Order: sequence, then structure tokens, then C-alpha cells
Amino acid sequence: MVDVQPRERGRLAEPDLLVTKPYIDGKWVDGSAPPVRVDDPYTLEVFSEVAAVGPGEARAAIDAAAQALPGWAAKTARERGGVLRRWYDLLIKHRNDIATLITRENGKTLREAQGEVDYAAGYVEFYAEEATRSIGETIPSPVPGRRLFVEREPVGVCAVITPWNFPLAMLARKVAPALAAGCTVVARPSDLTPVTALAFAKLGEEAGVPPGVLNVVIGKSRPIGEVLTSSPIVRKLSFTGSTEVGALLAAACAPTIKRLSLELGGNAPLIIFDDADIDVAIETAMVAKFRNGGQSCVAANRIYVQRGILDRFLSAFGDKVRNMKAGDGFDSTCDIGPLIDEDAVEKVEQHREDAIARGAYCVAGGPSPGGRLSIPTLIAGAPPDALFTREETFGPLAGVIAFDTFEEGIRMANDTPYGLASYICSSDPATIARASRALEFGMVGINTGVISTPVAPFGGVKMSGYGREGSSHGLLEYQNLKYVCHAGL
Repeated sequence: MVDVQPRERGRLAEPDLLVTKPYIDGKWVDGSAPPVRVDDPYTLEVFSEVAAVGPGEARAAIDAAAQALPGWAAKTARERGGVLRRWYDLLIKHRNDIATLITRENGKTLREAQGEVDYAAGYVEFYAEEATRSIGETIPSPVPGRRLFVEREPVGVCAVITPWNFPLAMLARKVAPALAAGCTVVARPSDLTPVTALAFAKLGEEAGVPPGVLNVVIGKSRPIGEVLTSSPIVRKLSFTGSTEVGALLAAACAPTIKRLSLELGGNAPLIIFDDADIDVAIETAMVAKFRNGGQSCVAANRIYVQRGILDRFLSAFGDKVRNMKAGDGFDSTCDIGPLIDEDAVEKVEQHREDAIARGAYCVAGGPSPGGRLSIPTLIAGAPPDALFTREETFGPLAGVIAFDTFEEGIRMANDTPYGLASYICSSDPATIARASRALEFGMVGINTGVISTPVAPFGGVKMSGYGREGSSHGLLEYQNLKYVCHAGL
């Protein structure tokens, strides 16, 4: 382990940002459930205990959101946008402290955590402005004496459930458009990473978010989820997580016919064609695969390389992977931090061992050294149906499979029930155009592994879910359309 002085490691400039209580109706409350113990994935030490709520407090949070809804919805878009703008300013002001909390409970490098704060703040800033751009429609009437128009109204009370891998960004990406639209929110972040969400709420309170407009409940997923999904007061649920849990939530929401946005599992392919610029292909693969230690739903889970460029790619990519370092997220010399838990490490090991047992070989990297560290690894020569091609690895294991023809590469890339993100590397405009159209995914990155931005719609197709986050489409997810027909004019 890297020698990091305990008094410096994870120190906050503003210690009050480490909050240990849920936030309901503008108050930091004591919970009735056993507290959530938050550990550091690198040191494995518990650094915080957060009070947890049960079903009663979850219902109180829903009631608080319902009480706050009329007043918040009645504010002008400019007023709501002003609150979001102040929230954005506070996120930027406290960027380093929020990033420190992310690294402390999630494990990712501090550099990546700072990038996440910037990314999350971008959503808050975008929807601060987008709130004032939400416009309706006037429809030419087919008969005289009538005026037809369409208005947009807030959906109502929204429940949002967010994962641990981007504990700030996933929350901001949902809460910002909801509040911009005039909705109120009950948020349930992952109990693996609750302190980032509570710090976000604290800065929201400082920015002027009224009591009840945002509520953050911490605790076990099943009892809280049952309250959120069964309540007729909650009119929309937005969830980011596994396809299996998303399906359960969709079924639980069916009796009350809630609006749903589901951003679920991915199995992203990266197709590198013979005509690709090798340097661009390497950079794309590095970012698409190893960002956040591979713990991303848009991570390149399968890398297909056309045979004419295969040897050059493996040699150059192997050198890059071999020089990567896994360790403490607070160590500036490390490229990736620890994984979130032991199960995550075990899954990476399982995928690596399966591929090698079926004929693959290790180009760089190897087994976990222990704890929650997973060594960045590159394997090649795996069969097209290796375990890593069928399941999300969610870790720093890159598997390369060769292909010969354009049609073969597209067929293997589409051979999955998932359809979130995909990537292409090519220098031929015709190849890029053909591949972009042929890929059955909600998003396509061309010669880049960085595709997420607040100004573009993020989401998938098939078993990767439905609904979009980001852009004007993300605001529409929190709005109902009301058609008004005014006769007698």
C-alpha cells in the first residue's frame, strides 16, 4: 500500500459536508433502522455511519414532497433555474471536498472524482438554463372559432434510485431536470455511497431548495423501494442499475401506472476497423474500457479488432495496460482505485479465468493481488461466446476478439440483448456511416470513448431500458403534456 498520512487522507476543507443523517422535509433526521456503515474500499476501514430510515420515514418523505409540490411548481422557470444555478456554483466551490467524499466511499481516483463533480455540476447548470426553454405548442385549428394549444406540466412527486459507481453524477442527472420541470423528489442513493448524496443535498439546501422539494432517504433497498413503488402519490420513478432490478421495479410500479425512466445494464462493444488510426484507437479503448476502473454501464465490455490491425493494436494497447497502476485513489500516481467490493473483484477474476480456460492468453496484467484491487488486464484470443462477452465485467479487464469482415464485426457487436452504448474506430466516412446505422444501441461513440454530456440524450434500447437523461429530452421525462381546446372564440 502507498504510505498516505492518516491525518491528510480524505481530509475535508469543510468538515460539515460529511453528513450522517437522511434529509426529509428540510430537516436532517434520525432514522429508525440500523445505521449504514460506509467503508473505504482501499483501507477497508469504516469511516462513517449514516442513520438509516425505514418505511415510515420513507412515507414521510413522500408526504413532504407532495406538500411542497404546489409551491415549487408555481414558481417561475426562472426562479427554479436560479436555485439550480446557485447549486451549481456551490458544487464548483466545494469541488475538491465533494471529490474527496466520492473517492473515500467509492474508491475511484481523486482525479476521476473531480471529473465526476464537474460532470454532475454540468447537469445542474444545463437544467438551470433549460428550465426557461420549456415551451408548449399552438396547433392550427381545423375549425373556426377554436384555439388549440399544448402545455407542459410537472409530472408530480418523483422517486429516483441511483447507483454507487457515479454517486454524484447519477443523482444530479435525475434531480436537476426534475426540479427544473417543477417536480419534487424523493431520492434513494446506494447505501454503499450515501455520503456524497447527502453532501449534494446539503449544498442544495444552502442554494435555496425549499423544504420537501428534495428528500434523501438512506437505508435498505427493498423496504424503501416497496414504499416508493407502491405509493400512488409518486407519479414517476427513475432508476439506474441492473436490468434484473429494473424489471422488478417496473412490475412493482405497474399497479399505480407510474411514468418510468430506466437506465439499465449495458454490454458495450468497441469495433476497431483496419483503417482506424492506431493512436486514436488506443486512446478510445483506454478511456472506454478503464474509465472508473471499468465500473461503468457504458464501459467497452467487448473489443472487436479487425485482423489486419490486430497485432499492432495488441502490442500498443498491451504496453499501455501494462503501465497502468492500481492502488489508493488518493495516490496521484495510480490510474485506477479499488473496486467497490469483494464481489466485484471476484467477477473480474471469474471472467479472466473463463477466457483463459477457453483458449485466451494474457497480454498484460493478471490476478488480483488481494483486497479490493484488480490489476488492469488485457486478454486476447478468447472465443466469441466467452463469459465476458455475455455479462458486464464491471472491472478493469479488457478482452479482445478478432474479426475479418465488416458484417462479422457488426454481427458480433449486436449479439447481445442489451443496447446502451457502442463505439467505433475508423477513418473511413463510409464505414462510420454504415456501422453507426447498423449498431443496435442507443448511443454510438466514433473515434472517442467519451460520449456522455449534459447537452445530449443518454439512454439505451432493448434490455438496457428506456427514457433519456440529459438534453431537452431529459426535461421532457419529468413533464406531462396537457392539450387544451378553447372553443367559442
